Amino acid sequence: MFGFASQSASAQTVMRISVSTAQNSHQGVAIDTLAKEVEKRTNGRYKIQTFYGGALGAEREATEAVQLGTQELTWTSTGPIPNFVPDVKIFDVPFLFRDYGHARAVLDGPIGQDMLKKFEPKGFKALAWGENGFRHMTNNKRAVNAPEDLRGLKLRTMENPVHIQAYKGFGIIPTPMSFTEVFSAMQQGTVDGQENPLSVITANRFEQVQKHLTLTGHVYSPGVFLMNKAVFEKLSAADKQAFLDAAKEAAKANRARVDADEKVAVNDLRSKGMQVVDKVDKSKYQAALAPVFADFEKQFGKANLDKIKDVK
Repeated sequence: MFGFASQSASAQTVMRISVSTAQNSHQGVAIDTLAKEVEKRTNGRYKIQTFYGGALGAEREATEAVQLGTQELTWTSTGPIPNFVPDVKIFDVPFLFRDYGHARAVLDGPIGQDMLKKFEPKGFKALAWGENGFRHMTNNKRAVNAPEDLRGLKLRTMENPVHIQAYKGFGIIPTPMSFTEVFSAMQQGTVDGQENPLSVITANRFEQVQKHLTLTGHVYSPGVFLMNKAVFEKLSAADKQAFLDAAKEAAKANRARVDADEKVAVNDLRSKGMQVVDKVDKSKYQAALAPVFADFEKQFGKANLDKIKDVK
């Protein structure tokens, strides 16, 4: 179905990149910008074809395809990444990041840049960190005003071991499934709800199948631009830099779209009938996860978690 990067008679190399959400989303903006910047910076010698809505497979399948070299590029959340690069799990610890400024400072600084290098032994070139956003809870059963209201809710989660462990700590029944299945699962009542950033909730029209939203901001979800390492290594030094620079520009556009979505999303969702709990005492949610945090400190090392928390 997929081949290696193809060379046309005009010496233009065509590659593919995919996301799991719609084109009109922060993820769509990410790959559209990358494609435009790569073409511009290589004078059209490289053309990136863009695919949306899981057209080349859900995040895990697309990541596997990039690792194997049957797809050249993808943009993915960190949902499936611990299955490939386990060290990335630390970024998925709940309430680790204070706000967007803190998260971006960590990813753009030494901690985040060192983490990108850990993709290389696994067959990837991680070009840059992107952004999915702070995740919030939606469901169809009841308003979630406090952590105890989460007990017994069957929520779709990413296929991510840290998230699953944390959500069990809330008393949620985590139901891992690929993003491409989520809308229909909520529509059919297979799950009560899900958790995702506002950008994802609005771009995928979850208000059509969900009644309640609580702005828990419980986890910051990075994204990452991934390229097959062997494909990257075949590039000239100048073209390697062009791809890296294009990814940095794409990350800026991706974050700018997240910022824009965050400003209007809540009012937009309310106007479409969602009931939104926006006054959230996060300390209560953190207290509910105390036993899980103790385990995360053992798992990742308290010093490593503190190092991230201390970034200004």
